[in-house]
Amino acid sequence: MKNQTTGCHEYQELTRRGLISKFGFHSLRSLAPTWLPNVIYSNDGAKAGDHAAGGGLGRGKRDVARDIVVSIYLRGGCDGLTMCVPFADPSYYAIRSTIAVPRPDQTTNPNRATNLDGFFGLPPAMAALKPLYDDDRFLIVHATGSTDNSRSHFDAQQFMEAGKPDKALWTGWLGRHLATSGETKSGSLLRAIGLSGTLALTLEGGPKTTAISNLNDANYGGRSESETNRVNWLKTAYETAPTMLKESAENTVKTVELLRSLNFSTYTPGGGAVYNRKLPGGGNMYGSAVDFGDACKATAALIKKDVGIEAIHLDFGTWDTHENQSPFEDYGFMFMNMWSLSNNLLALYTDLNAAGFMGKVTIVVVSEFGRTAQQNGSLGTDHGHGNVMFLIGNNVNGGQVMRNWPGLANEQLHEGNALKITIDHRDILAEVVQRRLKNNNLDQIFPGFAPTTRNAVFP
Repeated sequence: MKNQTTGCHEYQELTRRGLISKFGFHSLRSLAPTWLPNVIYSNDGAKAGDHAAGGGLGRGKRDVARDIVVSIYLRGGCDGLTMCVPFADPSYYAIRSTIAVPRPDQTTNPNRATNLDGFFGLPPAMAALKPLYDDDRFLIVHATGSTDNSRSHFDAQQFMEAGKPDKALWTGWLGRHLATSGETKSGSLLRAIGLSGTLALTLEGGPKTTAISNLNDANYGGRSESETNRVNWLKTAYETAPTMLKESAENTVKTVELLRSLNFSTYTPGGGAVYNRKLPGGGNMYGSAVDFGDACKATAALIKKDVGIEAIHLDFGTWDTHENQSPFEDYGFMFMNMWSLSNNLLALYTDLNAAGFMGKVTIVVVSEFGRTAQQNGSLGTDHGHGNVMFLIGNNVNGGQVMRNWPGLANEQLHEGNALKITIDHRDILAEVVQRRLKNNNLDQIFPGFAPTTRNAVFP
């Protein structure tokens, strides 16, 4: 494989600084000793959402019949024109002479797309999802995204995760859903978790929401022989502190104890699911592609433990493909990213479905923007506009590429070089929130936005 593309300077800066410095997340670590674990516990909006619903049936029973949502963010701006190939658009091959995925009818070409509906196809690296598409469990939404014109990673991610193009809004759409809805299990410790070192803006504002990077190693840091003394100190040191800080300290302890009790190190996937499947040539994936597979496995384990988790957020980086973007195996990272995404999503579905959970789980995949329609001089693509979304679950209206296709001819492109957006991504998220998460507070979850009712995402 060739070396990973470095991405643009802005994406490098975003990756290096991390989301915590960009979005100013709440963290007990900023006020406590350095040996505390990197567990962030958000109680923003707790008064609005931290209450039992459905008559107090007790912990361990679902009080509210609501889906668990798995939110996946492809950071860097993935190329939707490669991940769902518009092979029947007459301009596609003219503007992508080197990196275009060949038509499905080129039967002797091993790099050809897999036909979906006569217009769109999946590249070879994404073909693992075709069975879910055929079984109506996989929905693709094309020419979608955040309608704000920004092509800045910083701004586009913030606006999409917040659910509104407003730099003053520091809570996320999913966090506000949690803050305006009751618990699915009375008295649950965790309602949402981000499987990363910092809490993504998507979840900010959600009550009983944590972020932790490694569920196999939930600990308090420092030397094991002094752990008891340090934990005892943590339990007492904040007794007279302000409520938010006191609750953060208490819940840090409870969170670590809960995660340890789940014993993720011995978790065995069900249904024959294989996470981090080897590449076609037999090689191993590496970097963020492996991290994503590990996060998918942890997601399945958390959901199957049934401890009251309502939302799980995963980040998958390195999609900023300014150079050497070729989607074919010989070129490296774009292929590996798509291979990891498709095969690990299939594993997550297979694992959960074997245990009977996919009837109450909805998986949503987004990215901040697409790439330019035309390839650049470095065999890559630059920051664009319209993109794709993926939804997976037993309740989605799958087996289709939902779109209002704008076309790829020069006069049809956004600002002359990118796919137009004809479906606001919030229309799709709003249907997820209303239909599957049973929350009608759309004016609070997507402030200032009136969703177009499409009733096309779910049957």
